[in-house]
Amino acid sequence: MNKIKAQYFIKEKDKTVSCQLCPHNCHIKEGNTGICRVRSNFSGELYAQSYGQISSIALDPIEKKPLYRFHPGSEILSVGSFGCNFSCSFCQNYGISLEEPETVYISPESLVYKAHSLKPSGNIGIAYTYNEPFISFEYVLDCCKLNKDKGLKNVLITNGYVQEKPLMEILPYIDAMNVDLKSFSSEFYRKLCGGGIDPVKRTIEVSSGKCHVEITCLIIPDLNDSPQEIEAMAMWIATLSPEIPLHLSRFFPRHKLLDKKPTPVPTLEILAKIAAKHLKYVYLGNV
Repeated sequence: MNKIKAQYFIKEKDKTVSCQLCPHNCHIKEGNTGICRVRSNFSGELYAQSYGQISSIALDPIEKKPLYRFHPGSEILSVGSFGCNFSCSFCQNYGISLEEPETVYISPESLVYKAHSLKPSGNIGIAYTYNEPFISFEYVLDCCKLNKDKGLKNVLITNGYVQEKPLMEILPYIDAMNVDLKSFSSEFYRKLCGGGIDPVKRTIEVSSGKCHVEITCLIIPDLNDSPQEIEAMAMWIATLSPEIPLHLSRFFPRHKLLDKKPTPVPTLEILAKIAAKHLKYVYLGNV
């Protein structure tokens, strides 16, 4: 492991540290990690254990992120590490978010060089995706700065569960993000994700005024698929801007939520019509 000191933590007594990166504010004892499994306490200091540890890398269409209204038709170098600060029972990428994938070390310089070398293939930059990028804050920030210097784009695919101070530090380097708004219910976030909705909404509010933002909601039968909930979500998004795209994505049984059937396509179509009363761009995903 490359021992890279983490940002955003407070030293406490008995070599315990309080991580200030995300709203969990984990109190981490010596030798332990936070909920995300990548912020680690060594001798009373917090380290970014996932720094440069890449589990997945691919040149993807920008639409796959999904970003439909940000440089459509282009490609973007997509990279992921491991870990997450949520514990969603329906996680679609649980193999890297919640388990122990194999990784290889790629320095920020090497990653940005790779991204730049792919420009002839239509690459416009780097998307930090596949698992939660904010928990690898130091690495993502270092890459973003170098990437920006090369004139390339930086994109975050995120659950939005981050404190406002680190968000404001990285936002000047971010060109676009897709935020998973997993539900419009606090109870859903608490029971199924192990977190809260308010910080996610705040991330969307702050970011939508500073970079291109699109939102994805994975529609799960009987859990977040009521017309009332999706209309409330769309109405709230519209208060920020009716031009923020909303992607309603089809659920397939994964991880621990195996007792649910895939979302019926007609359900998505009905919800899309409801959301479209308030938003200019509503798209269906995984159909």
